[in-house]
Amino acid sequence: MGGTREARELADIVSGERGFEIVSSLAGRVREPVLPVGEVRVGGFGGVDGLREWLSGNGVEAVVDATHPFAGAITANAAAAALALGLPVLHLRRPAWQQRDGDHWVRVPDLAGAAKALTGMGDRVFLTIGRQGVAAFAESDAWFLIRAIDPPDGARPARHELLLARGPFTLTDETALLTDRRIEVMVTKDSGGALTEAKLEAARALALPVVVIDRPALPEGALSVETVAAAWDWLRGLR
Repeated sequence: MGGTREARELADIVSGERGFEIVSSLAGRVREPVLPVGEVRVGGFGGVDGLREWLSGNGVEAVVDATHPFAGAITANAAAAALALGLPVLHLRRPAWQQRDGDHWVRVPDLAGAAKALTGMGDRVFLTIGRQGVAAFAESDAWFLIRAIDPPDGARPARHELLLARGPFTLTDETALLTDRRIEVMVTKDSGGALTEAKLEAARALALPVVVIDRPALPEGALSVETVAAAWDWLRGLR
């Protein structure tokens, strides 16, 4: 279950190893995804039952959930389907970002909490949560710079600018962006990883507050690792 840089790295390793056959599944939510090596399947399964049938029908022997840290529904479905079939399942999650000296973070549990937290924090908001969830901010009176790979679906704030871009982003570029757009507060998901961490460094340097949306919890009892190397060790241990 892929769609992340870590999933592509793992697919690259496994595809070159004798005795392993890998299929990467992408949700299809990005119009032009960066594809991994090897066989790729794009699209949903129709929930837990559909995924269970696909796993069984294709002779899958192990599942690695290397989806985005905020793909909570897919993660839950992967865990449930694997459990129903008695398959080993591993969740590969890059480490969350850590608050540092000079950061001004406000942690919230979800999108609704982020929209509520913005009250009184500033009139010019950098919304960098991807295209999903933008509608949660549609009723805000603030001005938003919305950055995403693809245009968001659904409602948007009345006052906004849409910036379509794909990381990685440099500290120099992020600092210039925040300065040029006169950003007063940032909203981000705690996605982790180096590809988009520069925005946090830029906010720290400019002393901007950041509303950080916490990740959804993994399923109860889930086995998880934080690195591609650890996931590869787990796979080799199944042989």
